[in-house]
Amino acid sequence: MTLPDPPTLETSRLRLRAYRLDDFEAYAPMWAEPQVVRFIGGKPMPREAAWIRFLRHVGLWRYLGFGFFALEERASGAFVGEAGFHDLRRTIVPSNEGTMEAGWALVPAMQGRGFAEEAMRAAIAWADRVHPDPRMTCIIQVGHAASLRVAAKLGFAPYAETTYHGDAVTMLERPRSAPRQPSPNPSTSAIE
Repeated sequence: MTLPDPPTLETSRLRLRAYRLDDFEAYAPMWAEPQVVRFIGGKPMPREAAWIRFLRHVGLWRYLGFGFFALEERASGAFVGEAGFHDLRRTIVPSNEGTMEAGWALVPAMQGRGFAEEAMRAAIAWADRVHPDPRMTCIIQVGHAASLRVAAKLGFAPYAETTYHGDAVTMLERPRSAPRQPSPNPSTSAIE
């Protein structure tokens, strides 16, 4: 099965694009930052583990037709993080296998500036066009107020509380018929 390469999406401030090999030099340090992993596993990720995580992006796009985008600030060209969807076949109850699980992570210097919401609005608009049928979910560790706020702004609502790898998490779902909220960046466009 051969699927097309990930599209490039643009917002007023961001370019969402396929990962390039040279992105790894910014990607690995992001996952080693305590501020980034505080609510995502809780432990800084060694370079080797970051490499495995980095490589899975290619497989997601290849086999599922969706995945995570590298986020690049348009003005500077700097890597600012990642956002998109995966299906990790998690061992979690209730199961979210077969869904488009949304996620985002930003380098510390770019947090708190609205980039996660902006990137996910573009990614969701693309997913609604290209993959309208699968459920859209996300998992957020209890206590991660910033991500819970982003999820709520994107139309995600809690449907279960459970534990995952020993951490209390909230499972959220975004109905595919969720009301469209106006984008703060109406210039969002796709370059495919």
